[in-house]
Amino acid sequence: QVQLVESGGGSVQAGGSLRLSCAASGYTVSPTYMAWFRQAPGKEREGVAVISRGSTYYAASVKGRFTISQDNAKNTLYLQMNSLNPEDTAMYYCAADARVGFPLFDVPAYKTWGQGTQVSVSS
Repeated sequence: QVQLVESGGGSVQAGGSLRLSCAASGYTVSPTYMAWFRQAPGKEREGVAVISRGSTYYAASVKGRFTISQDNAKNTLYLQMNSLNPEDTAMYYCAADARVGFPLFDVPAYKTWGQGTQVSVSS
């Protein structure tokens, strides 16, 4: 049984920082692709960042402000978020196990999802 559990969300003022964590468990083989998505109320879930074999990819809206990383020894994925603004307010989800033939920033690309952690940025 595979499971992803996010943590680290919270409320922060604009310009502040947060570090999200995603603990993975139950995997026989570590997933090649892992990603962070977010979903604001009334909006579709959107890809934020992807990491695979050390390579990272970011949505234009967060590039230069967010950093995705992973600690394989701890089976943990991270998202360092700096210079947060109210537009970053959303539920943030960890995703893993990319499927072949899907864009990596699209929801259908991933088989496994965490429950989400809320990030709220006030002005």
